[in-house]
Amino acid sequence: MPKILESVIEIGSTGIRLVVCQRTQEGVLNVVDKSELPVSLGWDVFTSRLVSRETLLQCIKILSRFKEQLAGWGIKPEQNSIIATSALREATNRDTVVDRIFVKTGFRVKIIDGIEENFYMYTAVLESLRYDYPQIKTQNSIILEIGGGSTEIMVLNKGKMAAVHSLRLGTVIIQQNIKNLHGTQQDTRHYLRDYIKNTGVNLNTEISLQKIQVFISIGSELQIAAKNIGLQLGLRCWKISREDFFKFVDKVQAYSTEECMAKYQISYNDAQSFGIGLLTYKLFLGLTSADSIIVTDTTIREGLLQSKVSSESNLQSEFTSQVVASAVNIGRKYHFDEEHAKYVCKVALKIYDAMEKELGLNPEAKNYLEVASILHDVGTFIRGADHQKHSKYIIANSDIFGLAKDSMKIISQIALYHRGNLTQPTDDDFYAFSRQERTLVLKLASILRIADSMDRSHTQHIEDFNISFKADTMIIHTNNRAVSNLEKMAITEKSDLFEFVFGYTIIVS
Repeated sequence: MPKILESVIEIGSTGIRLVVCQRTQEGVLNVVDKSELPVSLGWDVFTSRLVSRETLLQCIKILSRFKEQLAGWGIKPEQNSIIATSALREATNRDTVVDRIFVKTGFRVKIIDGIEENFYMYTAVLESLRYDYPQIKTQNSIILEIGGGSTEIMVLNKGKMAAVHSLRLGTVIIQQNIKNLHGTQQDTRHYLRDYIKNTGVNLNTEISLQKIQVFISIGSELQIAAKNIGLQLGLRCWKISREDFFKFVDKVQAYSTEECMAKYQISYNDAQSFGIGLLTYKLFLGLTSADSIIVTDTTIREGLLQSKVSSESNLQSEFTSQVVASAVNIGRKYHFDEEHAKYVCKVALKIYDAMEKELGLNPEAKNYLEVASILHDVGTFIRGADHQKHSKYIIANSDIFGLAKDSMKIISQIALYHRGNLTQPTDDDFYAFSRQERTLVLKLASILRIADSMDRSHTQHIEDFNISFKADTMIIHTNNRAVSNLEKMAITEKSDLFEFVFGYTIIVS
């Protein structure tokens, strides 16, 4: 069987990194080549909000070199995935930068948001610890990566996603803030301690950090620490005791940048942020009860590649369940009616499955409907009247594992239109979408309206039903005694959009 090669380039705050993997017939990825070169992208952007001409030229030079390296493996630019994270995401001239990179190298850069980073990070960690540390699937865990421009956090409650956050806190940003304040090392400690303490307070509303048993990191600073003081659990997995880690961090704080370079064989850029990165991990670890840190040397680049493979394997169901768990946890945060939400979700998915062949939607549409169904009523936390508008706001401004910000905007629109007399949307945000996205919203919102109306009483007494189609009619077959006048009236009231979009009249029998 011929080798299947997959590659990805990541444009980060402090460097540009390439990995080439060989995919086996079983879907396992083996790293066969990788490269990393430093770049001052973060220093530019977090200071001036712009990528300078000099840094852009440096990026193009590095990417041109990587292009030649990939050519040696027979990989063309259009076959390679290339992503950019927080630094380019925050650059005001990012569109120009992305365009120049494409013109000069042929690479089409995708700028991902923090939640997408979390998704790839989880994918990488799950795969790398599958055999070496399976406890991640059953224990309360936190997965943390501190980069140059952001900190990615995932909190799992007994293996299920409880919280996911992308914080604007990274080693380059911390250094910039301290430099601007003309601060000392002691000022750095106070700044970090206050910021992380506040972050911990917010995270405690989702799960008590003192209940965290497993602390997992894929950060480069932790990998250096692990190879110096850690116990190797597997080929790419180490364990560092809490006490040993605290001692190591305190020792490193006394070293200069040059001493860090010499002792740990790292570049000047990495050495500059080494102590700050370790201190940040230490402060986060101090918020938990974990007695050790589990470190894996996997990366979001491998996570991206693994996500491609997972669409062809049973890992996809794992990701879907984590998306749903993350949505349910947001609902609980806003004290939603969980039984009603889950019932509406079940009904909506059943209607979706019955109509799937004529919906003409991409596979992720079903996931959008599932999340919108779970969260459609969260706006009642603010006010019952017009709560769909508040649901839209909460959803659009929430972080859900595996769903990018653009996806959350679409889901928020689906939830917005779950109630009210409606045949044509009037929301300005709706018309900012593409025609394809507007059609998606209308189709899924019309299904959600019917599903919601089938539990107008919030009692879930329609236990089972079947759907059939006859000419221009969709028939919902139930036990007549189970359908109250309240539900019948609700279905009549809320079928307007469904009939407008699909042309079906709805009958309940």
